[in-house]
Amino acid sequence: MAAVRISSRSGLPSLLLYLGIGIAMGQDGIFDVKFDNAELTQVIGYAALVVILAEGGLGTKWKEVKPALPAAAALSIVGVGISVGITASAAHYLVGLDWRQALIIGAVVSSTDAAAVFSVLRKVPLPSRITGVLEAESGFNDAPVVILVVAFSAAGPVEHWYVLVGEIALELAIGAAIGLAVGWLGSFGIRHVALPASGLYPIAVMAIAVSAYAAGAMAHGSGFLAVYLAAMVLGNSKLPHWPATRGFADGLGWLAQIGMFVLLGLLVTPHDLLQDFWPAVIVGLVLTAVARPLSVFISLAPFRLPKREKALMSWAGLRGAVPIILATIPMVSGIEGSTRVFNIVFVLVVVYTLIQGPTLPWLAKALKISEDPSETSDLGIESAPLERLRGHLLSVAVPGRSRMHGVEVAELRLPAGAAVTLVVRDGNSFVPAPSTVLRHGDELLVVATDPVRDATEARLRAVGEGGKLAGWLGTGGTGGTGGTGRQENGTADVPHLAKLARRLGKGGEAGPGSKAGGRRAHH
Repeated sequence: MAAVRISSRSGLPSLLLYLGIGIAMGQDGIFDVKFDNAELTQVIGYAALVVILAEGGLGTKWKEVKPALPAAAALSIVGVGISVGITASAAHYLVGLDWRQALIIGAVVSSTDAAAVFSVLRKVPLPSRITGVLEAESGFNDAPVVILVVAFSAAGPVEHWYVLVGEIALELAIGAAIGLAVGWLGSFGIRHVALPASGLYPIAVMAIAVSAYAAGAMAHGSGFLAVYLAAMVLGNSKLPHWPATRGFADGLGWLAQIGMFVLLGLLVTPHDLLQDFWPAVIVGLVLTAVARPLSVFISLAPFRLPKREKALMSWAGLRGAVPIILATIPMVSGIEGSTRVFNIVFVLVVVYTLIQGPTLPWLAKALKISEDPSETSDLGIESAPLERLRGHLLSVAVPGRSRMHGVEVAELRLPAGAAVTLVVRDGNSFVPAPSTVLRHGDELLVVATDPVRDATEARLRAVGEGGKLAGWLGTGGTGGTGGTGRQENGTADVPHLAKLARRLGKGGEAGPGSKAGGRRAHH
């Protein structure tokens, strides 16, 4: 817990502190714990990666990732290939490793870690188009990288490149199909079967995500891609008790990261790292200054992104847990020189995380890349099913920058069968009147019958994005009480706007004769 606090204050990814704890406990450390079981480390590391990918998928917003999917796929396939080729060449010609070891290092360090990126960018929020690409890339590129490392670490010679590419494509297709299917079936079941206790929902969601990994691996597909996609489907399915599920998954993700990094710190022998320090620095320099930028600019060339955004994505290719875990694969396979490969990867991840981590916020500010302040915050809506009553309780949080601020309860225009029954404001709860004005920080309790549950949530989100005129101005949702929006082809219905203006000018907080009422009616 102290490590998390220190990392959040310092701007460094917490992985470095966890690795330091493991090193301090292990050989050459304070407690001199001798641990050299690479196979056990790999098994636990794989299990931890499944949990981390599941937590990342549950937190991925489809509306942000959807526009970024083509770019993320290009980075995860074309970009990985470019990065592997350049980095492996540097390891072979500059460091003197044989081609098998060089290719293993090139593949291992080509996987990025979004958790490491976002942990140092909390103070400089990025636009959703950039975070979507980085997040989807980190979720997708683990799968092809794992396949490459396993192929390069096999006992026999590496097959023809086109056979390897075909195997990668087949495994990715199988994993994607299974992940989407398991995620859809799981979300359908959770939405339609009421569990006897709310605490079972988070366990069920995580169990479904882990089952997707198992099914993908058993079908000889990419289990890592399967678990990420299944979790992403679950995370965007409006499941009951969602905030509790996210909190549970977030806690499991932290536990997996802490255990995995401490274990990796135990596995390494510090005095063996000194002789591989400069080779790691050389390979990392080529990776950071040449391979990553080229892979970003080449693979994203068709998408016409601004150069400064590509520059930030190039520097944001932080390495985290995945490369160090993958570096145990050749150790378990008994590849000659695998210990040196592990040491080079370990030093590379630590050194360049120390360099890139603290400088990422500075670079984002220097490039003048930050989140658009006009973007509205999405509402936090939690649903609790009432099976016997055939209804739903929706708990709605109004965040900062939500355009629901200033909207009266009656102006929500919820469908027939839904109503706001309670408002919690500044620790006090009260039953709202139709004229009650909602504010930032309010929490609403909305009761909706089963047939209008989805329409009610859609309407609430529309008002959160577009304000009281959502529906007339083209911001989704319904345009009247239980009706449809009165807008076609982007042109607002002028008579209804005029009627609304007359209504705003009457009564309420500002009377028709007041200056405020006049301004409201004129607007």
